Amino acid sequence: QVQLVESGGGLVQAGGSLRLSCAASGTISNINTMGWYRQAPGKQRELVATVIRGGSTNYADSVKGRFTISSDNAEGTVYLQMDRLKPEDTAVYYCNAHRLVGYTTYIHWGQGTQVTVSS
Repeated sequence: QVQLVESGGGLVQAGGSLRLSCAASGTISNINTMGWYRQAPGKQRELVATVIRGGSTNYADSVKGRFTISSDNAEGTVYLQMDRLKPEDTAVYYCNAHRLVGYTTYIHWGQGTQVTVSS
């Protein structure tokens, strides 16, 4: 099993920055992808950014050039540096991990951390 704990959310003015952190514990050796998703009120959860073991990254178009995802595979941590934040970035941000066991992928979620961007 894998447990994910996020930190770093909060309230920031538009144009500001925040850094989210997610620490994985448990059986982290089989994690092959970690990422961040977000869910705004009344909207579906959406992908923000992912990073694959080995370093390949993927970003939603809405955050490209403003957000940077990074990870420390050995420590099982993933970070999301968010710069030039906009009010539309306001959401609950969830850490996500994909763990591969044989041919089965297990998906794990953190409890979420609130990010609020004021205009």
